[in-house]
Amino acid sequence: MNWLKRLQSIFTRGYYSRRFSSVRAPSSDYLGSVRRIDNWRCLDGDDVSDDGHLIFLTPGHKTEKAIVFFHGHTNSPRQFAALGRVFSAKGYNVFIPRIPHHGLKDRMTQDHARLTAGEMVRMCDESVDIALGLGDKVTVVGFSMGANMSAWIGQNRSDVDKAVIIAPFWGWKRLPRVLFKVVTIFLSIWPNIFIWWDREGKKALIGPTSSYYRFSTRGVAQIMFLGWSVMEDAGLVAPKARAIVVISSAMDNTVNDNNLDQVVAQWQRHGSAQIKRYLFDASLGAIHDLIDPLQPYENIAVVYPKLIELIE
Repeated sequence: MNWLKRLQSIFTRGYYSRRFSSVRAPSSDYLGSVRRIDNWRCLDGDDVSDDGHLIFLTPGHKTEKAIVFFHGHTNSPRQFAALGRVFSAKGYNVFIPRIPHHGLKDRMTQDHARLTAGEMVRMCDESVDIALGLGDKVTVVGFSMGANMSAWIGQNRSDVDKAVIIAPFWGWKRLPRVLFKVVTIFLSIWPNIFIWWDREGKKALIGPTSSYYRFSTRGVAQIMFLGWSVMEDAGLVAPKARAIVVISSAMDNTVNDNNLDQVVAQWQRHGSAQIKRYLFDASLGAIHDLIDPLQPYENIAVVYPKLIELIE
């Protein structure tokens, strides 16, 4: 059977203990980083939506602080645009890259099924390399899929001052850790399925028009592989970032807080980085996407001030 052969192949290649190495090529100066950002812009084709392009907010020179934001699965850089403007006004250089296969005009695209953990890791390294030319101190912030990326950076990059991890996807809320790897491998080898975010409304999905109507089970598997890498390494090796902030909401029915808290505890035991854990109270009604001001349930008037405080 094909799926049995694929399962054997995956274990033979060592996916059961998946690791991703950091490959660094930091920019030496501000202009070098700007050139690299311009090169990224040139990669966007006509299929990228107006809201899908990378965002770069700069005063025109290197600053004391640079910040990188990584958006969530099936969304786009626009998700962090409002928060990015806040930090731009504070004097930061702000970089919000478009994660591969995201931000396309076609909201029914199947392209995000091609997303790989390797692509996300390369984007993590390249984004930090660019940010090092934009600011003397670098902070990375990620939400959901982007939080897995920010967590990987926090674990692997010693040239980052702070990694802020907002609602990382390390398995569904009630998925036991013992089944995390099994489900990850299963989703990666089983034929891909596109699942509607709103199974009843479908294309009548309420919320940001820059996000896709569906998510890909193969894409989710790759996001989980990246989370798996962090979960494995957290128990063995101290995180390399100077500080890590882990944020979630008590009302989030997506995030597996047990896995999240276990990783936080492992990081704290190493004692080499400042680790802070923050949980938004259930009374705020902040569910999974507490970033996007276009979500119908948004509560950014309360959430943003606290996020800004935690990030800074």
